[in-house]
Amino acid sequence: MITYTKRDLVRRVAEDMDEPMVQAEPWVDAVLVAIRETMMDADPTCRIELRDFGVFEVKKTKAKPRARNPKTNEEIYVPAHRKTHFKPSKLLKEFLRTPLEELEEQEG
Repeated sequence: MITYTKRDLVRRVAEDMDEPMVQAEPWVDAVLVAIRETMMDADPTCRIELRDFGVFEVKKTKAKPRARNPKTNEEIYVPAHRKTHFKPSKLLKEFLRTPLEELEEQEG
């Protein structure tokens, strides 16, 4: 499995925009910070829709007054909290659903 870092994204943006990485990095940083801060400011839910990419959502979870710790079998209370959810766009979803055999044939 390949792991991509923010630096890899900066490099790709810089190549696509035909700019040096030093100029592309603040733009990539600004977008990621804006998404993160918007999600952190959610009161208590929010939806960030990026066309042809997907939707980021912050959702509420219910409190669980009688949850169980599987290690000790002890009953515990889990308070309500928020969680993130990503739903890919139709374009991205269609690409991800293509069988791997077809992708390997196209590359080879």
